Amino acid sequence: MDKRNNSMISEFVLLGLTSTWELEIFFFFIFLLSYAAIMAGNLFIVVTVTFDFHLHSTPMYFLLGNLSFLDMIISTITMPKMVTDSLREKKTISLWGCMAQMFFLHFLGGSEMTLLVVMAVDRYFAICKPLHYTTIMNRRVLMGSVLLSWGVGFVHTMSQMVFTITLPFCGPNVVDNIFCDLPLVLKLACAETYVLELLVIADSGLLSFICFVLLLISYIVILVTVRCRSSGGLSKALSTLSAHVTVVTLFFGPCMFIYVWPFSSLAVDKFLSVFYSVITPLLNPVIYTLRNQEMKTAMTRLRTHHVSS
Repeated sequence: MDKRNNSMISEFVLLGLTSTWELEIFFFFIFLLSYAAIMAGNLFIVVTVTFDFHLHSTPMYFLLGNLSFLDMIISTITMPKMVTDSLREKKTISLWGCMAQMFFLHFLGGSEMTLLVVMAVDRYFAICKPLHYTTIMNRRVLMGSVLLSWGVGFVHTMSQMVFTITLPFCGPNVVDNIFCDLPLVLKLACAETYVLELLVIADSGLLSFICFVLLLISYIVILVTVRCRSSGGLSKALSTLSAHVTVVTLFFGPCMFIYVWPFSSLAVDKFLSVFYSVITPLLNPVIYTLRNQEMKTAMTRLRTHHVSS
């Protein structure tokens, strides 16, 4: 026991995206600009929804503000270190820093997954039951839904991390990715992790896949309902749902690919990790603002009020 404790590693080495210095400089500027854009775009949405009374009292925008808040935190967990690591020859992260990164990634990822389901339910009531929409999606239901999403995220991450933090890590300590994630870190444990690997597949992989399928089914139900009621409303419903379908696909696609087959050691996994932590949070503000006239009007109104003040 003493010999094993003395050989326990204290840090992990991240290989990153490339070992070429010129590409590292390129990724430094890409990650830096992307992080600045993510924070600015999502923060603008959060501020607009918070201070514009009309948007703040509308369920869809209240949920959208929470989605942007989650995107900002998820990016902050990974991207600042990705930026600084791009300028380092040796990219390291402490053992507990790695555990914390995985904990919050799955905590917030599970919360966002649940929040997207809530947003799909919100769109169902808004489109299929417009007369009862405000009564059903009242403030109490909205707050309960947001708290539920955080609760699901916490249970999701604890069900995996409570076992991971007890594993012994005595080497090797090289993680072939840009940040710590469960599938790759579990492979480095000096213990049998087959059962825990199955738990990750069942918890993260199948949960992502099932939620994605349920979301697509809910959108199909909405479109069929609208088509049966009025053919003219179908185009409006398609326009409203297209943004949600895009976000859902961008969010769940990489998650399913990484976690449904998490132990295949595919080189493409690290690029999917970039997509998950960089591209999706970057595109969410674009999808929801450039396609949404009400959001753009509210931003203009808020900016005009600020300038006049």
